[in-house]
Order: sequence, then C-alpha cells, then structure tokens
Amino acid sequence: MSDIDNINTTVTEKETVSVDASRRNFFKNSIAGAFGAAAMMNLVPDGIRSAAWAAGSDAPEITEVKIGFIPLTDCAPIVVAAEMGFDKKYGIKIIPSKEASWAAIRDKTVNGELHAAHVLYGLIYGVQMGIGGQQKDMNVLMTLNNNGQGITLSNQLKDKGVTSGATLKRLLSNENRDFTFAQTFPTGTHAMWLYYWLATYGIDPIKDVKTIVVPPPQMVANMRIGNMDGYCVGEPWNARAIYDKVGYSVATSQDIWVDHPEKVLGTTADFVTKNPNTALAITKAILEASRYIDATANRAKVAKLISSKAYVNAPEEVIEGRFLGHYDNGIGKKWEDPNYMKFFNDGKVSFPYLSDGMWFLTQHKRWGLLKTDPDYLAIAKKVNRIDIYTEAATALGISVPKDAMRTSKLIDGVVWDGKDPKAYANGFKVKA
Repeated sequence: MSDIDNINTTVTEKETVSVDASRRNFFKNSIAGAFGAAAMMNLVPDGIRSAAWAAGSDAPEITEVKIGFIPLTDCAPIVVAAEMGFDKKYGIKIIPSKEASWAAIRDKTVNGELHAAHVLYGLIYGVQMGIGGQQKDMNVLMTLNNNGQGITLSNQLKDKGVTSGATLKRLLSNENRDFTFAQTFPTGTHAMWLYYWLATYGIDPIKDVKTIVVPPPQMVANMRIGNMDGYCVGEPWNARAIYDKVGYSVATSQDIWVDHPEKVLGTTADFVTKNPNTALAITKAILEASRYIDATANRAKVAKLISSKAYVNAPEEVIEGRFLGHYDNGIGKKWEDPNYMKFFNDGKVSFPYLSDGMWFLTQHKRWGLLKTDPDYLAIAKKVNRIDIYTEAATALGISVPKDAMRTSKLIDGVVWDGKDPKAYANGFKVKA
C-alpha cells in the first residue's frame, strides 16, 4: 500500500490539531502587470495596511517568534538569523524549535504552537487544499532554498548493478519482489522528486513500488536495518549514508530540476493577518540571513554552526562537502556541482514565484492527491505573499523579479512555465 493510500494515518502522529475554522482571503482577485517594488506595494491588502498602522506604529506585534525546523542543512537560514543576530535588527527574537517530523511541523504551525516554520513547499499547499487532514489557509513568505536534496539507494542495489534510473527499472522488471522507497511527507517536496524521478524512467511510484514515510534524521538508520531500498531526502542525510557506508547517491534533486523550489518560510494566513509587522520582520531577518549564507566565504562557518547537536546533529564534514558543492556519489564519481544548495542567488531563490507553488499542485493532481483540477493560479496568489516579500526585499535593497512566473525544463524534457497548469498536470504518461 502506498503512502497515498495511507495519507490520513501515516502523517497524523500524536499531535492534536486545533484548527481555526475562520478563513480569510487576503489577496485581491488578481496580481497584474509587472512585479516592481512600487507595484507590489500597491498590492498590500487594505486589512494588512490598517492592522499595521492601527496603533500608529510598524513595530512587531510579537517580539519572541518561535520558528520550527527539521534537522536538515536547509534549516540554515532560521539558525543563522537567530544565532547571528539578524533578528534583533528587526525588533524580534527568533527561537528555533527543533521538531521530530514534518507532521509535527504541520500540526504545530496550524494550531499556533509555532508561529512559522522551515517547511516543505508542497506541505503548505497540501494543508491549503485539505489533503490528508483538515483544511487551513496558509501563507508562504519566502523561499528558503533551491537544490540540495537527493535520492539514495542501498548498497544491496549497487551490488546488483543499479547505478541509474534505467538500471533500476531493469532490476524492478526482472526481480519479483516488493521494492520499498521512503520519502518524508506525502505532499512534500521529497515525495514529488522521488515520484518524478521514478516516473521519468517508466517506474510507476504508486503501482510498481511501495512508498513509506520516514522523518529525515531517521532515513540512514532505517536503511541500515533494511527497511527500504532507497529514499529521497534533504542533505546531509544523503551524504551521511555514504559516510556510514550504507548507501550511495543515484541522483540529486538538481538533476531533476535545476534550481527547483524546496523549503519555504511558511505560516498560517491567520498569523499574518493578526501580526503583519511581525511577518514582515521575520521575512527581513531570514532574507538577510539567506544572503549571508550564500557568500562562499561564510559557508564553512555556517556548516560548523548548524552541525551542532541543537540543530542538524551531524558531523561537520558530512554537512560541509555538499554545502560547498563538493559531491561524491559513493560509487566512484566525484564532481563540483554548480547547482548546489542555494539560499539567495541575488534574490532569485528567495522570491516566492507563483509558478513554483502551482507546480506542486500539478503534481498533487498527477498522483491522485487532488481528485480534480483546482484554480491553480488563484490558489498560488492567495498562498504566496509576494506583497510581504517585496516590501522586505525593497527595504534590504534586493531586486525583485518583474515576473511572478518562471520557466524551467525538468529531467524528462518537459517544460514548466505555469501557463497551462491543467494540461501540464494531466499530460504525463505515468500518473495516478
């Protein structure tokens, strides 16, 4: 049985979700024209403006902000903002909260125990659509990183000659047994990278293999005891499998989509409505931290910082290699990857493109998580807070893209540009 069949039970865990039934729509009906700073400032909803200046002040409504994270390399912007004082510049104190699973991140963000989170892009859209649980209106304040995830296979597959998607397909066709692959959350990024990669090689991720949900820090241990044949996860848990000699890398996520969207700074729409100044302050602090991390000279220092037990809890050298773009697949190939994990890239990483959010909806539809096509663009306009991001970026002197859509060609040669999401979602040969 796949994780799609199990979605209501697999990711619920122990937390109790108290869902506020009120739903607010902050975006006006359309975002038209260029997305320059002046234009975007005019898109700030009237309710946000009036709330921000209700007391004649733009001071943060909350000064201590609890932000959840999962022990992954790409939690770095949260950690750096808190540890290096970027938060203080904007009148807040960020309290990083280490969580055990993406289900915990989801539940604690929805019920208000966390003010915001380092979170899977697709998870935010899954909650927005009510997939696998109760619906809650959500917001993406900015994108935290591109690239830097991967697909790891167990050494047992290497011994059978699997070094690529094509050779994996051959093994699955010739060996009559169940193959199990793990990802980290049913609507999340890692599930979508895994499914897309498998389908590119003619492997149906729903019918041809079994998929299970495993929290990122538990991937290596589960592979060590034989619970799965492969997994998709963020770093450093791909590099750690090689370090521990239990697995090897068969693909990186940037092989699937160069400069793909990955984690976001996510929160509930209610939080932003009630605390607009705080939301802006958080975005500024983490945007500035992201710019700091992307400077090559700062990378080794950041790797050391996040390696501690309080954060990622992995050997510094395991984090640092791929953090600096030094890749080794564990079976003889070493290379310098120009598309390593990026956090800023002159603002191109951080901008919450509407097309990025829409892409995850298309994949949710492709794999049967959504039964019908939603209004892709309208939902992305509601979730992705380009107005807040633009105000933060403008204050920091960071340029904002003029177009909220971007075009990319993925591993299978199919181009995604957001122009016809319904046709895109339904046009794949391998789908649910």
